Amino acid sequence: MNPRLLSMRTLTRAGMVITALVTWPGMTAQAGEGHPMTIVAANYPLAYFAERLGGEWVRVSLPVPADEDPAYWQPDSKTIQAMQQADLVALNGADYEQWLNLISLPRRKRVDTSAAFRSRYLVIKEAVTHSHGGSGTHSHDGTASTTWLDFSQAIQQSTALAAAMIRQRPDLQRTIEQNQTFLTADLLALDAAMQRVADQLHGQTVMASHPVYQYLARRYGLNLESVHWEPQEMPAATEWTALRERLSRHPAQLMVWEDTPSNGIRQALTGLNLKPVDFLPCANRPRHGNFLSVMRANIANLEATITSPQNTQTQKPRNSKGRSQ
Repeated sequence: MNPRLLSMRTLTRAGMVITALVTWPGMTAQAGEGHPMTIVAANYPLAYFAERLGGEWVRVSLPVPADEDPAYWQPDSKTIQAMQQADLVALNGADYEQWLNLISLPRRKRVDTSAAFRSRYLVIKEAVTHSHGGSGTHSHDGTASTTWLDFSQAIQQSTALAAAMIRQRPDLQRTIEQNQTFLTADLLALDAAMQRVADQLHGQTVMASHPVYQYLARRYGLNLESVHWEPQEMPAATEWTALRERLSRHPAQLMVWEDTPSNGIRQALTGLNLKPVDFLPCANRPRHGNFLSVMRANIANLEATITSPQNTQTQKPRNSKGRSQ
């Protein structure tokens, strides 16, 4: 073979090797960008935040069945394996994940999104034990965990999640930070809208169908009291009697519900001059829309009920400080 031709081939091969060595870091970054980050979320609000933050660069899994409350769900072995293999597991905190201490999950893959306000957790005492259909009995005793209904806390949770996502995938930092700006703006708008509506209540007592609105009440100054009712289960006569007694001491015109109550319940509430209002916590993926649209609808439902002619006419006169006279 011609020595000159052999030399040229050798140089060409050497050049290819050098080129590969020089461009490898860039190739690695491109490969990283092409591989979605996998995230398992403990509830839908966190899944929504992750989807908004990562966009097309994340693959988010919410393993809780559609008909179950994530707060009382237990992962099976297949789901646990998926968590262990994921890049990140987004946790709500506030004792929401009752299964967490029962499985082996590397700490570097966890993000407790409410850890920043742990000192402000609310504790529920002397909660009633009850059941949700056929899912067995449970109690709400312990730490209140529907943290995201305080939209200022939802911002802190999404911020913690964004930071954890960036730690896992620094190559996505710019994308995540840009998306975080838009998500935060949406949550700030919810916070402001909810505060405006709450201000219209002027401290009126509001009933709730379930003890899941503690952070909502604290953030927006709602005078809220809860029972333990399910939207599709007619309460016993004794429970209606207890509600009448409570209303005699703490008159309310509104009752917020986790989901639309049955027609029978609605009619009975109407007889007590108590208007049911859908305010969905959205712990699991909604049948329609997304977290943002559901929360906007919640606030709109509440505002529409407050400003309805019937409700306006029956409000008690108030003094300059907004208290009933």
